[in-house]
Amino acid sequence: MEFEGIEKKESGKFITRYDLHYRTVDNKEKVYEMISRNDNIVDLAGVQNPHPDSVVLIIEDEAHEHILISKEFRMAAGSWVYNFPAGLIDPGETPEQAAKRELWEETGLELLSIDDFIGDSYSAIGFSNEKNVCIVGTARGEFKKSTSTFEEIEPGWYSKAEIKELLKTAPFAARTQAYCYLWSK
Repeated sequence: MEFEGIEKKESGKFITRYDLHYRTVDNKEKVYEMISRNDNIVDLAGVQNPHPDSVVLIIEDEAHEHILISKEFRMAAGSWVYNFPAGLIDPGETPEQAAKRELWEETGLELLSIDDFIGDSYSAIGFSNEKNVCIVGTARGEFKKSTSTFEEIEPGWYSKAEIKELLKTAPFAARTQAYCYLWSK
């Protein structure tokens, strides 16, 4: 494929929609619709998004017997979905700072340790260039209601047996579902 250009279509508060113009290997002109957190993409380098937009928190309890999963009402799905706590990295914030803040805001828990980073990944590669960095760690504390009135979140600690059962019956975000499937083995 040969990239030919990008056209901004619509800007929203959190995302911007673009049309990417390219030519296929058989020389056909194509347009690919995408959304981005970046509202000022002008070239292929901008499409490639060099920095993560958000953090995803893969958190266990101190005994490493339970994993933290949030049940959250997601408007795009129109229902409750199980997902790892996650959130945008604010301007000037490191992924570590964002992880600590997001965990506190969404669950009331304290991030005790960051044990690993899983490299950049895409949230929804079929239509967005949004990148995440996954942070693996441990947390403690008592659950508290989300600090945001724009989010309905019910965090919980889940054992491997509970995750196995939940995977059979509940809707999950894809990354959370895949990780939890392997974690519960």
